[in-house]
Amino acid sequence: MTDRLYYTDARLTSFRATVREARDGGRRVYLDRTAFYPSSGGQPSDRGVVAGIPVLDVIDEGEEIAHVLAERLNAREADCCIDWPRRFDHMQQHTGQHLLSAVFHERFGAATLSFHLGEQVSTIELAMPNLSVEQIASAEAAANEIIFENRPVRVTFEHAGEAAGLRKASQRGGTLRVVSIEGIDRSACGGTHVSSAGEIGPVLVRGIEKIRGNVRVEFVCGGRAIRRARADYATLTRAARVFSSAVDDVPDLASAQQAKLMESEKQRRKLAGECALRRGRDLYAGGERLHVAPVAAIDEQTTQEALGFSGNSGAIYIAVCENPPSILLAAAPDSGLHAGNTLKRLLSELGGKGGGSATMARGSVPSASALATVTERLRATAMRTGASPHTAAR
Repeated sequence: MTDRLYYTDARLTSFRATVREARDGGRRVYLDRTAFYPSSGGQPSDRGVVAGIPVLDVIDEGEEIAHVLAERLNAREADCCIDWPRRFDHMQQHTGQHLLSAVFHERFGAATLSFHLGEQVSTIELAMPNLSVEQIASAEAAANEIIFENRPVRVTFEHAGEAAGLRKASQRGGTLRVVSIEGIDRSACGGTHVSSAGEIGPVLVRGIEKIRGNVRVEFVCGGRAIRRARADYATLTRAARVFSSAVDDVPDLASAQQAKLMESEKQRRKLAGECALRRGRDLYAGGERLHVAPVAAIDEQTTQEALGFSGNSGAIYIAVCENPPSILLAAAPDSGLHAGNTLKRLLSELGGKGGGSATMARGSVPSASALATVTERLRATAMRTGASPHTAAR
């Protein structure tokens, strides 16, 4: 059984241990005691060195803890050292999670269903369907107020039957390791934690998303929060330079610019449609009555060109797109061709699908060869109505 030193001293960074066993060619090592925290409870494992060899992973195997090393270890005794910046960062995030979860539970009755400590951000999933901006701000402010008060964070070992007031009831029996933040939270937890709330540093909620009928909250604490706030400010500063404005004016200026772009896009699409409509009319004015056009996409402009052409007496317009294999058929009311019925029949014969009205129809087929067949059959059908053939080059 491995003696877990991190249970009683999260600040222990250096220790000496006996190598009890080595597997996988000496790269999977079991020590008689360790301060390395294994991945568990949403918290990633520690890093560091064992006898100068980098630790790649630390795995909880129940009674034992495995240390996966970058190289073979050939020693009976080993001096070990924890990567303290990584450890302290995890301590800040994990204790910050306890505090934030406790605040959400106290204020809104929201239980924490899961916790994940990532490389950049951490998340908790709350058992509540929605979370407003006001609720986020309220919880964030309350958590930071407790941090400013620098309340003690204590670790105790209590019998499961006597551990009262836990935020979440433990399913384990025997002795529980209980982490308490004075006046706000008591939770059974085996992770590493700071010794006072002030060490958590600032708590910053970064965003929320709905998941499985619950809400996932993304947050950062301590050094991460400071770095993230600095990065956010740098981003806003760059945006302000683009607008030649103060940072505080960026949101309003961005909104105004977005409105202008939306209006410009609306006008662009309108003009593009009018041009396409005109192209279709010009094709008919040039003497064509049947126009077959290969197109990159059957989009709004293709449709408008088809309308411009087929809006004239006896006209039939066919647009063919190779990727994905699809086709559009437009026919003048007096062309003698019902676009919807004609295209639907041909498509169904070749495993495709589609349809439409008497004057406009579209559909798709499963392959390029099927598309070529539909196109030729449509061309032949159109020619039987008396339309003169022409294929456009695009």
